[in-house]
Amino acid sequence: MFTVSDIIHLIQYFYKCSSYDAAAADVEVFRLESLRDIERTLGVDPPPLLREHPSASLYDASKRLIQTHARRLPLLDNDTETGHEVIVSILTQYRLLKFISINCGKDIQQLHMPLRKLGIGTYVTPQPLPPDGERPEGYNPFHPIATATMDTPVFDVVHMFSERGISAVPIVDQDGIVVNLYETVDVITLVRLGAYQSLDLTISEALNQRSPDFPGVVICTASDSLGTLMQLIKKRRVHRLVVVEGEEEEKRGGKKGRLLGIITLSDVLRYIIGDVTIGESYPESSLHTTMSTPAPPEPASSESPAPAEAAVAAAEASPAADPPPEAPTPEEAAAPQAESVAVEETPVAPPSGAPSPAPAE
Repeated sequence: MFTVSDIIHLIQYFYKCSSYDAAAADVEVFRLESLRDIERTLGVDPPPLLREHPSASLYDASKRLIQTHARRLPLLDNDTETGHEVIVSILTQYRLLKFISINCGKDIQQLHMPLRKLGIGTYVTPQPLPPDGERPEGYNPFHPIATATMDTPVFDVVHMFSERGISAVPIVDQDGIVVNLYETVDVITLVRLGAYQSLDLTISEALNQRSPDFPGVVICTASDSLGTLMQLIKKRRVHRLVVVEGEEEEKRGGKKGRLLGIITLSDVLRYIIGDVTIGESYPESSLHTTMSTPAPPEPASSESPAPAEAAVAAAEASPAADPPPEAPTPEEAAAPQAESVAVEETPVAPPSGAPSPAPAE
């Protein structure tokens, strides 16, 4: 399967090892089988070759996605007339989780629990500073999450995409406040517009060419619940959530809106199905839910609804046309890609001169 990740690897390879004119000429005769050579040159892992039969259980398909860290799974069957294998459909993480949220919500325990307490997502774990307190070169205050600023060159982010195997990078200001999100599809937009040389632009400049219908960054707090996240997945298409510090962290000296973590669909699927390892055998089951003894519900709060709850309410209030059939998308951060619950679909302010993003559906 040829994905956006392959295009990101190609861009990085040609940008580092060739000139613009040479790259333009090479692309005209480039063969897809050469991707393996490029991956070896870049030192990145080749994508897993996956397949599943349409009659396989969703549990088996889920295990395959978790085992290989893939975001989509081709479903192959034999053509009765030709005897050849044909692709019947492609199962994506989003479609799978949406099915679970609609049909299996009552089977998932701990829905009332906060995302971070359930261990869903990747969270900031600052690296210790040396005794002198000086930050060494390359120090990342948001370790292990890759971040960028509005002044970061686009190609630096492309390198993060390729090297880390992620599909989005949070954009933060000098205080660590999340101001935007740069995705692999944004790079593809530059290339499609013939702006290959624009990879030298800063993120701020590149965002001026982003589509005006960008829905904004979907954010949540670590105290949002798994149930709220599943409701959001049921209502609209979402691939990741950026976790930011909320009122609870602010009371402890934090700063509201500061980057705290990221939650991807892979994180959610791994929690619901279980942490699967390659080569492990499993009992027959159509769906395994992550179960431990449910904790007692937390006392109701008189505070205003969590951001995620507001997002779900907004989705319910708006006319809900079913989303168009999902084409294979570049997923890929949190990222891990990463996704947590209590989500808020707030468009972040675009850079000066950039079109204002349309409100999220």
